[in-house]
Amino acid sequence: MNSRKTIFVTSGFVLAVSMIAAAVSVLLVSRYDSRLSFELLNAVCSEIAERAPETQRVVSAALKEYAEGFPGGAPKGDWLSVLGYSASDFSRFSYRRTVLFAAAGLLAGIFLFFFIYLSRNRAEGRRIRALTEYLEQVNSGRAPILSAVGEDAFSGLEDEIYKTVTFLYQTKDQAVRAENDFAENLSNIAHQIKTPITAASLAVQRMKQGSDRGALEQIEKQLSRLADLEETLLVLARLDAGALLLRKEETDVYTLLILAADNLQELFAGAAASVEIPDLGEVLISADRDWTMEAVMNLMKNCMEHDRGGTVHCSYAQNPLYTEILIWDEGEGFAKEDLPHVFERFYRGKNAGEGGIGIGLALAKEIVERQNGTLRAQNRPGGGAVFEIRFYSH
Repeated sequence: MNSRKTIFVTSGFVLAVSMIAAAVSVLLVSRYDSRLSFELLNAVCSEIAERAPETQRVVSAALKEYAEGFPGGAPKGDWLSVLGYSASDFSRFSYRRTVLFAAAGLLAGIFLFFFIYLSRNRAEGRRIRALTEYLEQVNSGRAPILSAVGEDAFSGLEDEIYKTVTFLYQTKDQAVRAENDFAENLSNIAHQIKTPITAASLAVQRMKQGSDRGALEQIEKQLSRLADLEETLLVLARLDAGALLLRKEETDVYTLLILAADNLQELFAGAAASVEIPDLGEVLISADRDWTMEAVMNLMKNCMEHDRGGTVHCSYAQNPLYTEILIWDEGEGFAKEDLPHVFERFYRGKNAGEGGIGIGLALAKEIVERQNGTLRAQNRPGGGAVFEIRFYSH
């Protein structure tokens, strides 16, 4: 029901109760008025008969003209009762007529009350059936958009049902996407594992034939790659399951960058690359130091792979809204077609280095975003790729 119907129903209930109350009030007031008139006239007639007994016949005749009575016994001093009169004989309207009017008002009020009550129940029944049918359509997967039909007691329930159904649809879509992603990830993982296993198998065969002395080194390299793949996949699985706990603490950005570069010192030395981290003063962020350092290391490694023999640059700044960390190189940058897919799992771009499996950037993005941050990749106007990390204050 809309607001007009609600006002109508409320007014109807008030009117019905008012009619019932009025009918009862009329009946009670009529009885009281009749009794009061009777007692007053009784006192007057008694006084007249006591002071002038000869007038008794005249008064009796006058009263008989107004109402007929039935003589009978009466208490002493109840002169009108002796003459056969009652209180109802002296009411302005007859007692029967008063009772009739009161009964009519009472019945009309009761009828109106039950009519509105049944109408209200019928309207509520229609609303309940409509919501029940909607839920049945939801269960069968063919539910339309639930449109509001007005403001009533069911509007809040209707809104909550719509929110719940919308949430269930979103959850279903997310589950379907997760299932599809899982299947795709399994396919990618199988492909990634197949490559080092095949290489290791070939190396073992060469060792058996004694034709390749570098086979042992190749096996070690592929086993190391498998170990890295296993570790990264476990981390991603924990992230997807929400089982990776990130402990936030005040961390200095300069210290974070230095520690990440130190862990990559051997890798940078092997690629004849270097990293430049200026000390721009103390800038604190609220983040998990170890996992944030892992994300930064992945970004540094990506820059190093795209600019071997070059320098990886780092910078950072802070404002009231966020803390920004920039990591860039001076290489060729990202291919235009690669930019939309840079952070997708197992995606390897056009200029990707050898040995990568396409998980590092996806892992970095997951870690940053789970700490109220964002991670973007783009090409610098002067050449090279740049990663922009932002940790927001609120």
